[in-house]
Amino acid sequence: MWDVLSALIPPAVVATVFCVAIYTLLRKEMAPRTSDGRLVEEVESASPQRADGKAAADGDAKEAEDASGEVHGSKEETDGR
Repeated sequence: MWDVLSALIPPAVVATVFCVAIYTLLRKEMAPRTSDGRLVEEVESASPQRADGKAAADGDAKEAEDASGEVHGSKEETDGR
């Protein structure tokens, strides 16, 4: 009986390593991604969360809109003169 088990150990080890490699490859390739190809986990970890739960990028976008409105508003004033 031990002869049979000792003969089956190397193929069992190879099969286990093969299955683990396929599992990790499929998990990596089938992970959810953004439209530009980055992993969703990387995007979420890269954008810091504020205390209110919103990403800092949302606040930056609002600040940019406010700044562009100021620029457009000052341009209209100079054109109106």
